[in-house]
Parts: sequence; C-alpha cells; structure tokens
Amino acid sequence: MSRTLSRHDPSAFKTLPLFVEATTDGLSYQSLGRPLNFSEMLERRRAIEVSDNQRFAVELANLGVSVRLTLNWQGRDYWVLVRQRRQDRGDVVLKLISGYVPAHELNLPLLTAIQEVAEECLLETPEGWLSGRFGETWLPSPYHGALRYRETLHFHLSPLSGAARPVQCGNLPLLERPRAYVHLPTASLQLVYDLRLELPKEARQLSLFHVDERLEDGKLLARLDRCRPDLYLIPLQQGRPSAELLTLNKGVLKAASTRGLWLAESFAAQDGWLVRDERIRWKDWLKQQKLSAAPPKPTAKPRAPALSAPPKLNAAQLG
Repeated sequence: MSRTLSRHDPSAFKTLPLFVEATTDGLSYQSLGRPLNFSEMLERRRAIEVSDNQRFAVELANLGVSVRLTLNWQGRDYWVLVRQRRQDRGDVVLKLISGYVPAHELNLPLLTAIQEVAEECLLETPEGWLSGRFGETWLPSPYHGALRYRETLHFHLSPLSGAARPVQCGNLPLLERPRAYVHLPTASLQLVYDLRLELPKEARQLSLFHVDERLEDGKLLARLDRCRPDLYLIPLQQGRPSAELLTLNKGVLKAASTRGLWLAESFAAQDGWLVRDERIRWKDWLKQQKLSAAPPKPTAKPRAPALSAPPKLNAAQLG
C-alpha cells in the first residue's frame, strides 16, 4: 500500500522556453517569451531537427536538470538511478534523478538539482529519515509533515569534476560546470550535474526509496511505496560503472533483474551537443561502455521480476 506524502497544484509550476546558441567552445541559453504552465510546456516538447551537432541556434521548450549521484556506501561507490513511468513519453525507464527547472531558477539550475535529490532520493535508517546539506546550504525536507527526519544526522552533497565545455545562462557561467545536451525528441536543453553523497558513519541499516510526483485527478501527488522502492545502484570500479544493478534495503545489497530494462536518454550516445535517442536498452548500454554482463549467481530464491516490459510510446498519454 502506497502512502501519499504530499500533493500540489500543477498550475503553480511555471517555466520558460529557451533560446540556445552553441559553438565548439561552449553553449549559452536565455529565456524566451512568456512563462508556461506544465501542460503548455509538454505541448512544446515535440521532436525537432538540428543539422550541425556543434554550431546552432534553436528555440527549445524547456530546461531540464539531472543529477548523476555517486553514493558512497561501506567504502564503495555507486551510481544512483530511479525508476520512472514517463507519462509524456509512454514508457518505463531507469534514469538519473531529474526534474524540470522552474522559471525563477533558470539562472541557478544547481538549486533545482539539489532540491530534486531531496525530493526523489529518500534515505531511511531505523531511527528515522536523513536530511542533507550541500556545502553550507541545507536541503529542504519536503515531506517533513509525513516523515520523521533525524535531527542530529544528515548526509552531505558535494560537487565532482565538471564538464570540459562551459555552459552559460546569458553571460553568467553556471557553477559546477554541468554536462549539457539538447535532446532532439523533446526539444529540451538538459543539464547533468555530477554530485557525490557522503553518509554519516552512524547511518546503519540503510534503505533507499524513490518518490516521484504523478499527475492524478488534476493534482501532483508524491507517494512512497515500500513494496516498490524504485531506487537502484550501479557499482563503480575505479570510477567506471560495472554491469550490475542492485537494491539496498536495511543495509543489505541485493541483485536486481535487468531483463527487459531500458535506460533514459542521458545514458545514450551524445553527438556533439545533441542526443537523438529517447532511451537505450541496458544491454546496448553495456556494449557502448564495453562492459560484459555479470554472470548469474547461483541462488535458491526465485528470479526477480523484470523492472518493465519493452516500452511503447503513446502520444495520447501526453500530460
């Protein structure tokens, strides 16, 4: 049984379309036109074409932000992925923690990124839930009314190395140098921040949960489902991903099935500033990364169910 943690009116969300200019040296964006509500933004997220992958000027529907979050757990690093049913694209994927950048944070998308970590990645210990900090900034505790957060312990977010090519909002260089790409199928500019999450030493028997908002009956509802934690880990070896997918519950790592699994477009090949794919199969991503699939381990337990069936796009599911 899922538990509703919060509900919001989607009409309160406003974002801005963008004008983006790219060269071989960098990319800049600025707002364009009037603010858009959620439905108006989705209407604009339709496929476009760009002929030159390095030099172009184009109008886009919105700015999106993602976090490639590296979690350190018991001396080993893991990438954090979340499962999402994407209503605007009619599929189910594992993706990075991500969200849409609202109009008032267009020039500071890093703030949106760390807020998305607080909202989507929930860390539970037997004594309560963990809040976090980024440098000297406290992350929000978005479900404080529904969950009991620990007062004396918190996790810490810090930036990892940034991308080689700079990104600017107007004339203002973005902090932490996110990776940028224009996603052609959705006419959006996407920024990917590389962040690290350090846990307090006292955090034991950790469980990880993903909470995402879904539009139901005209409201955006955030629900926690303990039967489907929907948060997954890819172990890293010397900074490189491995061909494993794990879950973490009460301090115990378990292998998750990758049968029929798809990853979001941030894992697909990037051509210059452009990403052309909607998503990529797990097995194709392993080939792209030159990784060998992990051999199945003998176990007496039944095989874990697939995370999703092959996705079917359905334009009627927009909004």
